[in-house]
Amino acid sequence: MKISARNALKATVKKIIPGAINTEVTLEIAPGINVTAIITKTSVENLELAEGKVAYAVIKSSDVIVAID
Repeated sequence: MKISARNALKATVKKIIPGAINTEVTLEIAPGINVTAIITKTSVENLELAEGKVAYAVIKSSDVIVAID
């Protein structure tokens, strides 16, 4: 895989919740640390996503904001 985005986190698909048009995909990037993405049903099918499969959370953003309590 070659990609220009700087943040590609290897993960395991933990949960897939299909909706009418979009699907919620939860990826575990480390034990107990999840990232959730909303993607189209077509993308889920094209990527052949399934629970337990390895995938990448690719984050493309021009800004990263840091906060504390």
